[in-house]
Amino acid sequence: MYKIEFDNFFTYSFSSDCVIFGFRDGEISVLLIKRAMEPFKDQWAIPGDLIYPDEDLLDASKRILFELTQLTDIDLHQAETFGKPNRHPQGRVITCAHFALLRIDDFHAEASSWAKEVAWIPIHKVTELAFDHNVILNSTYDLLKQKLAIEPVCFDMLPEKFTLSEMQSLYEYAFDTVMDKANFRKKIKSIPIKKLSENSRMLNIDLPNYFHLIKINLKKWSKLIITALKCIKISPFILEQYALCIVIVNKRAY
Repeated sequence: MYKIEFDNFFTYSFSSDCVIFGFRDGEISVLLIKRAMEPFKDQWAIPGDLIYPDEDLLDASKRILFELTQLTDIDLHQAETFGKPNRHPQGRVITCAHFALLRIDDFHAEASSWAKEVAWIPIHKVTELAFDHNVILNSTYDLLKQKLAIEPVCFDMLPEKFTLSEMQSLYEYAFDTVMDKANFRKKIKSIPIKKLSENSRMLNIDLPNYFHLIKINLKKWSKLIITALKCIKISPFILEQYALCIVIVNKRAY
């Protein structure tokens, strides 16, 4: 029936690689570790390691991230899976990428276990990484850009208090473009952002109005939502997110 012995299907290893993005000084950066052991000793890599046979995938990812960087309470999300037969020099290892967005200044990453260094490296300055980690990083960064275009995930990376210039610079860096200042502000004027004081340029998201905006748009598009639910069985949560995303950023702006 099979071209290999059945038991050989159970000889693979699995790993998790954690791609952590942050934003600081006008640049989107990724958290990398320098490996202190072979293979690829002294090369930079995405924090990742092997999964124990009795571990849940997400639990393993959180453990690995903590063991290598000491980061905890990180909201990880599953991204792409990578399984080329020769991606690891020591045998067949299938890896699942997880990603997170965080405010860099709210967390302190520290090298631990076999990670000898840890650093935030701007995406455009990343050089050759260990294994196929450049492929993993590029794929996950593309996913981040997709989300930035249609979801309000920028607020997960911006500081709690931010300027519109900081917000614009995040999008300019992500999409490698220069945006017209007036046009950018026109695009985001529906977001309930408020000044912290009359004389301050610092802003933050007005959460009560932020969620009220979701309800307004859900009501506005109620007929469309009902039709969609009946025809393609989209969950109410996804539709709620979609309604908000249209208000936050229009993909055609990029």
